[in-house]
Amino acid sequence: MRVVPLAALVLGLVSVGVADDAPKPAEGKPVPLNKKGTLRLDKANNRLLLDGEVCLREGVLEMFACKKGTKEHESVVSFDGLARDVKVGLIAIGAKPGEPVKFAPEFRPPTGSKLEIHVTWKDAEGKPRRERAQRWVRSVTRRYYVEKLAGGLPKGLVIPEGSELRWDKRHEELLWFGPMSEQEKKQLLALSKDEKFRKVVETFFERSQTKPMTADFVFPGSSTYVDPETKERFFQAESGDLICVANFASALVDVAEKSTAQGEANLLYESWTERIPPLGTKVTLEITVAKEKKPAKDGEPESE
Repeated sequence: MRVVPLAALVLGLVSVGVADDAPKPAEGKPVPLNKKGTLRLDKANNRLLLDGEVCLREGVLEMFACKKGTKEHESVVSFDGLARDVKVGLIAIGAKPGEPVKFAPEFRPPTGSKLEIHVTWKDAEGKPRRERAQRWVRSVTRRYYVEKLAGGLPKGLVIPEGSELRWDKRHEELLWFGPMSEQEKKQLLALSKDEKFRKVVETFFERSQTKPMTADFVFPGSSTYVDPETKERFFQAESGDLICVANFASALVDVAEKSTAQGEANLLYESWTERIPPLGTKVTLEITVAKEKKPAKDGEPESE
């Protein structure tokens, strides 16, 4: 297998070994960018292919994909390869690195080329499947929602035993955990005609509904850190921050919105369990640079 030494040529970050006696890949076929063959450049279709596997189906997320052996406990997919090689591959398909997220003095979202990421795999019947990465991610629902209820609970209201509804008398707050169903909403509304209480129930219902991830992925590109004492160079995304759904200054790929990783309670996203195949399923991430929309002329819709 011939491995293209793009990293040394493009970034100067790493030299990728090349087997001189290995056969050249067939024309038009994806070219391996690492010795494991888990990262391939499909120049004919201008896309980057990352081979990995499903490592998490249920839980809050900081990453969509991490480097293997790093953050599998908060990532849907693990990739067996180096983040710096992925950066080289992204540049090879025309992606332009931008700037990482900034939190101070005020929030500034990460920038860079917008990327389209699709996941391909085979289902239980062996049929090929393909979906946008965002379909495997949803807004966090397994969390507590808190609303003020000044003046306390309505007179005579008793919270049913076993309900996810909680009353914090000290702070005068109602708490609800997880997604609220239509039936649960009806049962709670039937407890009281008090307008303030009913408004809180409606708010809990609205906030707790499952919402798909709609944010775009962008390419800030991460960076190299040099230890001031040892002078050792370290590409920061190697810590696991490969494709993030929570903002990190070290992210190779990030979401173009405010998605803080400061405490689990603040995380925006979780895995959409019902849509993700079984743990260990082999998947391929297809990454392309999103097409820019052409400015619309007067009276005409925008086009790509």
